[in-house]
Amino acid sequence: MGQSYSIHGLSLGFIHRRGHNPPSHHRTIGRSEILSPMKTDSGSPELHDRVIGREDDISELPDECLACIFQWLGSGDRKICSLVSWRWLRVEGQSRHRLALNAQSELRPLIPTLFSRFDAVTKLALRCDRRSVSIDDEALILISLRCRKLTRLKLRGCRELTDVGMSAFAKNCKGLKKFSCGSCMFGVKGMNALLDHCSSLEELSVKRLRGINDGVAAADPIGPGVAASSLKTICLKELFNGQCFGPLIIGAKNLRTLKLLHCLGDWDRLLEMIGNRKNSLVEIHLERLQVSDAGLMAISNCLDLEILHLVKTPECTNVGIVSVAEHCKLLRKLHIDGWRTNRIGNEGLIAIAKHCANLQELVLIGVNPSSISLESLAANCQKLERLALCGSETIGDAEISCIAAKCVALKKLCIKGCPVSDQGIEAFAWGCPNLVKIKVKKCRGVTNDLADWLRVRRGSLVVNLDVCEVEADGLDACASDGGAQEDGAEYPQVVSLESAAVAPYVVMDAPSSSNGRRSLKSRFGLFGGRSLAACTFRRWSNRGSNDGV
Repeated sequence: MGQSYSIHGLSLGFIHRRGHNPPSHHRTIGRSEILSPMKTDSGSPELHDRVIGREDDISELPDECLACIFQWLGSGDRKICSLVSWRWLRVEGQSRHRLALNAQSELRPLIPTLFSRFDAVTKLALRCDRRSVSIDDEALILISLRCRKLTRLKLRGCRELTDVGMSAFAKNCKGLKKFSCGSCMFGVKGMNALLDHCSSLEELSVKRLRGINDGVAAADPIGPGVAASSLKTICLKELFNGQCFGPLIIGAKNLRTLKLLHCLGDWDRLLEMIGNRKNSLVEIHLERLQVSDAGLMAISNCLDLEILHLVKTPECTNVGIVSVAEHCKLLRKLHIDGWRTNRIGNEGLIAIAKHCANLQELVLIGVNPSSISLESLAANCQKLERLALCGSETIGDAEISCIAAKCVALKKLCIKGCPVSDQGIEAFAWGCPNLVKIKVKKCRGVTNDLADWLRVRRGSLVVNLDVCEVEADGLDACASDGGAQEDGAEYPQVVSLESAAVAPYVVMDAPSSSNGRRSLKSRFGLFGGRSLAACTFRRWSNRGSNDGV
């Protein structure tokens, strides 16, 4: 990879020193042109003459066709292709729409060169680690002037950006549709500028925005702005003063997804204001919030609600769940992490079974249901396809046998940390005829022999068994996605750049946020970790929503 950088460095350096653009056409030597002379049966070298005299066909492809081919290649292959010729280098750069950069302060003088080559970027990620100094307002403004067609921007750890830079950026990139920021320092004025100028904004994700926590400005409201009419998704995570986004949330009439994760303060009042007005909410995630049954009763006024994640909200009880069940009859996915408080149990689940016939996915973590509620769910929720039971003290062989016998539509099942034995799992050799995958984690009573027998008995069934010891905090599961993607999935690997000096600022591999999460866990016990079972089940769910499973 270092060799690729040096080659590009020479190439682009040569171009800029000469002061001209790469030639639009460069004849490459085809593989056929280096063949040794081949004679026909008559002994004449006419095949060789015909090959040598022929132009390489791919050089005749129009730039548009070449760009389409590049779109099907991965980042590594695109980098290799860009080394073939000046023309391929130019076309590859002009057809690159996604870019991820290490946003250190040293990036500033390289911005003109970068965006001269990548002049069609519409999706940009700027990340800076906590040990480095990030780009400042001047650099962000320069980027905005060269990327006026930007539709997506992700900022991570850009602590030198202020309200001034964000305001200028918002004025220059009014076509922005998705904005995500984490661990930044700009404040209310910068956020309001974004909402006032980006009328096409559809998704907003804000995590650890420290500028709204300081001084008098923290009391200033955010929104609604012109973006309120177009916003469809809002995700707030780990904010000290997240309630200042209240005017934006209430004013977003077309809002369909609301995620409030690890935010301090009482949220009942804001949820009541949302529920008392006409809204279009379809999906709500509440995780580690101070919210009570009053908030759930307000949510029950969202009659179009289809997805509800209720994770580690200890003040919520069966009363709130019953209210949601009675009014939100379109509910398809329900995730409940009861945090082992035993405040949500049979009463709430029976209400769900009675009123939510469309339920397709149910995740219960730290909840203790009995056969009564499970039988009710199986009898009334005929569309239930995905079920996860984690850390439940009451899920034993009898309850598992009930599921096997009654949940006819079930396709995917996850059992973790429950007092289940081989006898209970054996029931799936005959029950749940549509079951395609079962995962059993940290259930001491289940053995590998049973798993092998089950695979033989039902050859099409995928059996995933983990019989390791149950850890003390291994059941501390979180069923929420945690808002916007932070693993770089939207911004894949990026091509090598013009000079070796630029190379350190290119994100060649999407950075993992696992280190940040571990650091956060160690510093704040409140923000606990995620369970493997919950994350695995979430992958099932996401895959199932795509393929109809």
